[in-house]
Amino acid sequence: MTASGRKILITGGAGFIGSNFIRYWILHHPKDRLINFDALTYAGNPANLKSVEDHPQYSFIKGDITDSVGVRKAMQGTDIVVHFAAETHVDRSISGPSIFCRTNTLGVQTMLEAAREVGVKKFIHISTDEVFGSLKLNDQKKFKESTPYAPSSPYAASKAGGDMLVQSYWKTYNFPGVITHCGNNFGPYQYPEKFIPLMIINALQGKALPIYGDGKYIRDWIHVEDHVRAIEAVVERGRIGEHYCIGGEPKMNFEVAQRILKILGKGEDLLQFVKDRPGHDRKYVLDSAKVKRELKWSPLHTFEERLQNTIEWYQDNQVWWQALMNKKYREYYRRQYRAS
Repeated sequence: MTASGRKILITGGAGFIGSNFIRYWILHHPKDRLINFDALTYAGNPANLKSVEDHPQYSFIKGDITDSVGVRKAMQGTDIVVHFAAETHVDRSISGPSIFCRTNTLGVQTMLEAAREVGVKKFIHISTDEVFGSLKLNDQKKFKESTPYAPSSPYAASKAGGDMLVQSYWKTYNFPGVITHCGNNFGPYQYPEKFIPLMIINALQGKALPIYGDGKYIRDWIHVEDHVRAIEAVVERGRIGEHYCIGGEPKMNFEVAQRILKILGKGEDLLQFVKDRPGHDRKYVLDSAKVKRELKWSPLHTFEERLQNTIEWYQDNQVWWQALMNKKYREYYRRQYRAS
C-alpha cells in the first residue's frame, strides 16, 4: 500500500460486473490505484470504461489469466486482487466446455500462484450460486455458505474447481483468499446474450423473446450495483478464508419476461418458448444473512425499481448494444435459438 492509497488488480474489468466495479470504485475510493487486467474476449468491451479510461488512477493491461508471466508482471506491488475474469455463459459451456475449464479453473490456479509469490494481502474470488446445483421449484430452502457443491453444467463445474483451489490455498498456504457467491446480475453494460438484456433488446426491436422450456426457472436476481457494493464490503471487512453469499430477489424467468414486455408496452405474443437446454437447473435462491449480518450490507433498491432503470438504460444506449450485434453474435443467436 502506498501513501496515496491501495493498488488493486481487477481481472476481467472490461466485462459487465468488472466494469461496473471499476466505475464505482473510482468514484468512491479515489485514492486507490486500479489496474484492469483483461484479455478482451467477446464479452470484454473497452467501451464499458470509456468514462474512466483517462482517469489518473486507472490503467489497463491486456492479458490472459492463464499466462503466468503476464499475470506476475501485472500483479507486482498489488495489495488486493478482485478476480472477476471468467467464462460465464452456461449455454456456451455446453457447446464448448474446454475454454471454461482453462479459464475458470486453470486460470484461477495461475492467479493464486502469482498472488502468493508477490504477497497479495487479500484475494477476492468472485464465484456463483450455480456451484451449489439446483433447488426444486417448490423448495423453500436457500443456498448457504455451508451448502455442499453439486454443479450441473460445465460452467458451474469449472467455477467450482476454481473455488476449491482458492480454498485449498487458504488451508495449505494460509493464503488470504475470500470467495463470494452471487446470484444473477443485471444492469447497464451487460452483454446481450444474458437473459434480461436479451429480453429487453429483442422487445425493443419487436423480435421474439426466446424462453427455455416451460419458463418456470427461478433465479436470484441482483442489480450489479448492489453486487458491487457487496464486493466493496468484502474487500473492506470480509474475513480471510470465508465464503459470502450475495443474493437479491428470486423471480421466475417467464414472469421477468412478462414484466419487461408490460413496461415497454409490448404484447405477450412476442414470448416464444424454445427447446430447453440440457441439465437446466430449476431454481437458485441465496441466503444473504451472513453478508448482511457480518458486513452490514443490504440491497439499496427493489428488483422492480432496478428493472425499470435497466430498461431505460438500454433504451437510452442503443448505440452501445447495436455495436455488439455483429456477425458472430448473430450466428451464435441463430444456433442457440434456431432463429432466422
